[in-house]
Amino acid sequence: MKLDLKFFASIREALKVSEESITVPASIKTITDLRKYLAERGSPWAEVLADGKVLRCALNHQMVDASTSLQEGAEVAFFPPVTGG
Repeated sequence: MKLDLKFFASIREALKVSEESITVPASIKTITDLRKYLAERGSPWAEVLADGKVLRCALNHQMVDASTSLQEGAEVAFFPPVTGG
């Protein structure tokens, strides 16, 4: 499945990437699965996306929880819990 990822604020700064398009294995079904898959990239991904880290997520511009199912071609955005403007 192909996904477009976006990273904001401190997450973007830590990962040194603001967006990317990836293809994930069929076993990646939810936001939680995606987060674990990305964390397997190693440092700094593992630290930023670690279980227990509070992150907010959006799927196609709608805020969602981690159990939300992914869809082909979706945009997934990761935010820290509070972002300033």
